Amino acid sequence: MRTMVATVFGLALAACSVDDAESQNAAAPGDRPFKTSVIADFDSPWAMTFLPDGRALITEKAGEMILFDPKNGTKIPVGNMPKVDSAGQGALMDVVLDPQFAQNKTVYFSFSESGPGGKGVALAKGVFNQTSNGETKLDGVTTIFRATPYVDGNGHYSGRIAFSPDGQYLFFTNGERQKFDPAQDPKATLGKVLRLNLDGTPAAGNPLAAKGFHPAVWSYGHRNLLGIAFDKDGRLWEQEMGPKGGDEINLIKPGLNYGYPKASNGDHYDGKPIPDHNGHDGFEAPKVWWNPAISPAGLLYYSGDLFPQWKDSLFLGGLSSQSLVRVKLNGDTASKADQWDMDARIREVEQGPDGALWLLEDGGRGSQGRLLKLTPAG
Repeated sequence: MRTMVATVFGLALAACSVDDAESQNAAAPGDRPFKTSVIADFDSPWAMTFLPDGRALITEKAGEMILFDPKNGTKIPVGNMPKVDSAGQGALMDVVLDPQFAQNKTVYFSFSESGPGGKGVALAKGVFNQTSNGETKLDGVTTIFRATPYVDGNGHYSGRIAFSPDGQYLFFTNGERQKFDPAQDPKATLGKVLRLNLDGTPAAGNPLAAKGFHPAVWSYGHRNLLGIAFDKDGRLWEQEMGPKGGDEINLIKPGLNYGYPKASNGDHYDGKPIPDHNGHDGFEAPKVWWNPAISPAGLLYYSGDLFPQWKDSLFLGGLSSQSLVRVKLNGDTASKADQWDMDARIREVEQGPDGALWLLEDGGRGSQGRLLKLTPAG
């Protein structure tokens, strides 16, 4: 593990200001409206979440969870992690605090594993415990949900977690595992957004259960869902990697079919075309899409005060595009706003306690895996 670095540097801006959700980014020169501080370095980090005391839990691809203190750079491994199959796109993935963490100290996380039939994404929870000597672990770790079915291959696990604004339900994404058809299969959870109770059981009243779908399914027809977030009015937004092009921002509504692999604004990697969304095909079209691809990763709804001009925006990282992307929200609509070149693959975007933006570099394909903090440039 690399030592902590603290430095501030300026980088060039590639801004994109387009309100048409179906048009391409239009790059424009300018100065970045933030300064970037390099806070620490990790081994292929995947996700992070802040504790109430300002420390953070950070997951790493190979299967380690780290308790990190931004004030002094202290890193403490968190014990009792399950075995992770980290081949390919596998990883110890998302980490999110229970809405009642202050009372129950419960942490939810996702990971890829091997099991009967192949591999899949699992959801687990445990109770955060740090002893007086600093030893840190999750007690009572229990896997509460597993995608179905488990299949061969190492791609498109997804595994993002978000709690409903009332704290009563947990939304969990299952990718279609690069198998295409499961996204439309009513019995599979693959290629779906799921709504669960906090114990991992399917929530009552899910919209498609009466039609023979797996009882956890909330929406379907998705590909690789790598970010979900609620806005201030309770709307659920989701981003997913499309096929060759066709990366998407979707407004998730209960029971709707988002089309994949029957409809997409991208095409298959082998060159085989996929019909575009046309508004008359019975599928819910994306609110924003990118072609060429940006390879989106992570999704944050920004509610902070440090960047007041960006309040009520979505932020997502770009992997192949090596960028930070902002999407402007206006009720049920969304449009492209800004895209800044970060010179590294960005895996995660998080809001800090003071409203700063925190980014995790992916750690692959030339990216170091650094933790970056963005604050106003002025």
